[in-house]
Amino acid sequence: QQLQHRTKMRKHCAIKHGILKEFLAEFLGTFVLVLFGCGAVAQTVLSRNMLGEPLTVHIGFSVGLMMAAYVAGGVSGGHVNPAVSLAMVILGKLKIWKFPFYVLAQFLGAFAGAAAVFGLYYDAFMDFTSGILSVTGINATGHIFASYPARHLSVLGGFVDQVVGTGMLVLCILAIIDGGNIGAPRGVEPLAIGLIIMAIGVSMGLNCGYPLNPARDLGPRLFTALAGWGMEVFSTAGYWWWIPVAGPMVGGVVAAVLYYLLIQLHHSHDEPEKPLLSTIK
Repeated sequence: QQLQHRTKMRKHCAIKHGILKEFLAEFLGTFVLVLFGCGAVAQTVLSRNMLGEPLTVHIGFSVGLMMAAYVAGGVSGGHVNPAVSLAMVILGKLKIWKFPFYVLAQFLGAFAGAAAVFGLYYDAFMDFTSGILSVTGINATGHIFASYPARHLSVLGGFVDQVVGTGMLVLCILAIIDGGNIGAPRGVEPLAIGLIIMAIGVSMGLNCGYPLNPARDLGPRLFTALAGWGMEVFSTAGYWWWIPVAGPMVGGVVAAVLYYLLIQLHHSHDEPEKPLLSTIK
């Protein structure tokens, strides 16, 4: 009887249309990424570094990405990043008409993930800030959700940072899922992809905290604008907000082209690509 009930539920509730399945997978995967990643930042900041440190944040985002890939990888490829989706379009691994659906799902998932972190730690936020949510100052909390540049960073330096960081992310992902390369064993790809974020975090995090993902940065930034931080989240640091949006998209395209020209083009024969087309922060 239980089996019959489950069969009926599946028949009536399961989504038949492929793009809707992929939309929901990308939404949930990005939600998981932001919940673990921004949650790690929140715990570190709101505890005044008593329950966290930079390595805690790196682990949160690395494991968050790994789990996001496990959640969504088998359905949508687990991109959870518009820069990765764009790279897959460039390489013919994702149909271009699906791209807007993926990006919308990723943006909404990141927004929802930020809302969940704020709800989870609402009392801690109020205690830490005395109810005054700000982007700058000693009790600033805007950086929990979105990236802001270090004082030394110029606009050009920030843009280059995001192109290089995201380029390395996409380049390594393409190597992991390339059937003609060494790759990773089936089912272990998300672990390998999570380790990319760990490597980037410990080597390229100084300038602006390695956002590398337009949805992961812009979605939570918009949430903070609506939740009480105000439009300062967009105007701070000379209107920095567009750099973690544009830079990663350029980096993803550059990495896709470079990997194709330097590696994939020279495979002796075509190998089937792995089904997991995953990622980032």
